[in-house]
Amino acid sequence: MTAEVMETCLDPVLSRLVSSLKEAESLSGEQDLGFLQTLLESKELNALVNVHSKVAKIGKDDRVAPLLSSSMQVALEVLEQLAPRCHISPLCKEVFHLLQTPHLQSLLCAHDSIAKKDFYPHLPEIPMEVDEDEETIKIVQLVKNNEALGATIKTDDETGKIVIARIMHGGAADRSGLIHVGDEVIEVNGINVEGKTPGDVLQILQNSEGTITFKLVPSDGKAGQRESKVRVRAHFDYDPDCDPYIPCKEAGQAFQRGDILHIVSQDDAFWWQARKEGDRNSRAGLIPSRNLQERRIIHERKQIESNSESKKNDDFDREMIATYEEVAKLYPRPGIFRPIILIGAPGVGRNELKRRLAARDPEKYRTPVPYTTRPIRTGEVPGREYIFIPRDKMEADIQAGKFIEHGEYKGHLYGTSAESVRSIVNAGCVCILSPHYQAIKALRTPQLKPFIIHVKPPAFEQLKASREAAHARSTFDETNSRGFTDEELMDMVKSAERINFLYGHFFDDEIENSDLGKAFERLVQLAQKSECEPLWAPATWVQ
Repeated sequence: MTAEVMETCLDPVLSRLVSSLKEAESLSGEQDLGFLQTLLESKELNALVNVHSKVAKIGKDDRVAPLLSSSMQVALEVLEQLAPRCHISPLCKEVFHLLQTPHLQSLLCAHDSIAKKDFYPHLPEIPMEVDEDEETIKIVQLVKNNEALGATIKTDDETGKIVIARIMHGGAADRSGLIHVGDEVIEVNGINVEGKTPGDVLQILQNSEGTITFKLVPSDGKAGQRESKVRVRAHFDYDPDCDPYIPCKEAGQAFQRGDILHIVSQDDAFWWQARKEGDRNSRAGLIPSRNLQERRIIHERKQIESNSESKKNDDFDREMIATYEEVAKLYPRPGIFRPIILIGAPGVGRNELKRRLAARDPEKYRTPVPYTTRPIRTGEVPGREYIFIPRDKMEADIQAGKFIEHGEYKGHLYGTSAESVRSIVNAGCVCILSPHYQAIKALRTPQLKPFIIHVKPPAFEQLKASREAAHARSTFDETNSRGFTDEELMDMVKSAERINFLYGHFFDDEIENSDLGKAFERLVQLAQKSECEPLWAPATWVQ
């Protein structure tokens, strides 16, 4: 192919470059110009430029330009709106399940990637040629308002200089994009910080008004911070104002047990960055990492045990250390309902609540028939109140793991078989259980995905008044011939507090049973919620 023919196949821009090279042939070396001409005329480069031009043209064509780049988020918001309406509208139910199909979600994900132009290459910054002895300085100005700057500082252990320790996601420093972890602080508002402590620098910042000017030496690593997508449920309360070890109290994030936290950074081994789920526009705050909080709890338990002399605390021996649990949204599954588990102190009324819910819709709400080794009583029908079984047979089945919960009362074994629960769930019904609280761990599995409710009593005086007004009979009396004693009521309150202390982080919700009618209404609401709404659950449950 001749040179003249080749030029006609070139991209117009590349063709002009080749022409310019020929005009400059007399001014530069032939070897360099020959190399550039060969490169510009190569098929590979022209093919790449052709593809780039077509992609760029698509972006300028209004007919195919994307309207938004967050279709996945919109779909999730639509799911949130549809979930409570699925049981009243077949159309809502159909759309709800359609939006969860993998093919449609993959399509939306691909759409967002193209809309955000994620296919564009991200080239590294071109390094500037500077003398090795020359130190690069950058000047950064931030406007101070009621919002914190969103950065913490520390003294470098090796150099003794003040450096940026962390950047809080979503804060002013993070939004500026100009301050990075590891940057050395030279001056703040014209004040040299050499030889000063982090506390001295913070005092300068607190006394500054309006624009704050930093003079910084850039760190070697300038990689931008990427937000983690991890969500956790907190299993303890935290107040940074009461934490003497937090690097900066103003940067702390307070939360309570049960709150859902978005962990945006786990780069620091001891202090994570997090914001409460839903607070998208707020800056992240510091919270103790899982490792740090576990160390604290172990230290506190050792102190308690040492103060208890030789008596060991059984609660601490048995129970695992609860800090954070990674969670994800669990969406309702067509035709498969989550079992409802009522946990509570003996006598609090959970069995009565279970009975009422089952009676409300016997075809939908069912309870498994428990097994027992005790003799059958007059009037009982095998398979109705209990499934009666020899003790040796039940002990063998317990050893084989066939019971999800079991216990012994007055010399007789009682328990619920795993198969009986599975059969109810597989039949498309809602299984209701009210086991002993120690069965929580055995029941809280990815296979069952239960919705656990703590049925708790009110304070002692209100509990006593409510039971007397309802003429409630004591469940601790086999003949049900008397009311509750003060001692029984006090034990009920203390037992509820202990259950909440040991297992409260496992509960999805709670019901205070001070009035049985209102408590049952609340149970019906929670049952419908578990059936229709996407709820936070352990991440291991979500496939």
